[in-house]
Amino acid sequence: MSQAPLQPSPMPPGTPSSVGGTKVAAGICGILVGALGVHKFIIGATTAGLVMLLVTLLTCGLGAAVMGIIGLIEGIVYLTKSDEEFCQVYIVQKKEWF
Repeated sequence: MSQAPLQPSPMPPGTPSSVGGTKVAAGICGILVGALGVHKFIIGATTAGLVMLLVTLLTCGLGAAVMGIIGLIEGIVYLTKSDEEFCQVYIVQKKEWF
């Protein structure tokens, strides 16, 4: 008896149905306050969020320009991905940077 191969589902089981909301919130926060790493905390990347926050604070704001550019780029990347792709890359694979 031959069975057809199973196709992977676009959204893994057990992922929240609010991935679109998470994606939009993370994207907007990345664009507006990216230097503080808020967008990283939203997607669950606590270590990366702390790195961005500490670089901004410990350099007395001098590192904020670099962190802000990174946040801007990541916010745009988040918003341009489909919900399924965002979920796969940032929720399932837990990719923290770009």
